[in-house]
Amino acid sequence: MELGFAGRRALVTGAGKGHPDPAPLPRMAEAQLCPFLGMEPLVAVPSTTQHTQCPGVEPVCVDLGDWEATEQALGSVGPVDLLVNNAAVALLQPFLEVTKEAIDTSFDVNLRAVIQVSQIVARGLIARGAPGAIVNISSQASQRALTNHSVYCSTKGAMNMLTKVMALELGPHKIRVNTVNPTVVMTPMGQANWSDPQKAKTMLDRIPLGRFA
Repeated sequence: MELGFAGRRALVTGAGKGHPDPAPLPRMAEAQLCPFLGMEPLVAVPSTTQHTQCPGVEPVCVDLGDWEATEQALGSVGPVDLLVNNAAVALLQPFLEVTKEAIDTSFDVNLRAVIQVSQIVARGLIARGAPGAIVNISSQASQRALTNHSVYCSTKGAMNMLTKVMALELGPHKIRVNTVNPTVVMTPMGQANWSDPQKAKTMLDRIPLGRFA
C-alpha cells in the first residue's frame, strides 16, 4: 500500500470555519504539511465562507447544499487524490417541532453533498486509473440518541451506512473509504449546542478525559 503523500492533492469540504475552527489544514499547508509530506497544494476548501488566502491552498467558496453550484464550482478544480467530507450543519429541534426546512438543509449538506462531491472525486480517480482515499467525518451522534438531535443523528447515521456502501463499490477501483466519528468539538457550532453544563454533563461523563475536543 502506498502511504506517501508526495504529489497528491487533497480536497477538504467545510474547512473555512467550524469543525475544524479555524481551519488548521490551510495553516498546516502554509507552515509544514505540504513541504513535510511532499504534497501538492491543498486543492480547495469549499465553504460558504471564504477563508484567509494561504500559500498552497486554493479556496473555493460554494454552498454545498446547492447541487448545481457545487457541480460548477468543483468541475474545474483538477485532479484530486484525497477527499475529506467535513462540511456539516446541526439544526437542533425537539422531535415534535422538526421542520421541513431543517430536514432539507441538513440532508442536503450532511448527506447529499457527500454523495455529490465523492462522485466528482471518484469519477476523476477512476478515469485516471489512480488510487485514492475518501474520509467522511461523521459523529458519535450517529450511534447515540441525543435530545433535540433527531435530524442531525439521522444524517450522521445515514453517512455511516453510505460510507460502507461507498467502500464496497469503490474498493475495486482502489479507492479507500472510511469514516471518523468524533465527539463534540467546541467550535462555534459546538459551543452553541453544548455550553449548557447540565446538558453537557451527560456527554462528558462518557468521555475519559472529561472534556470536549
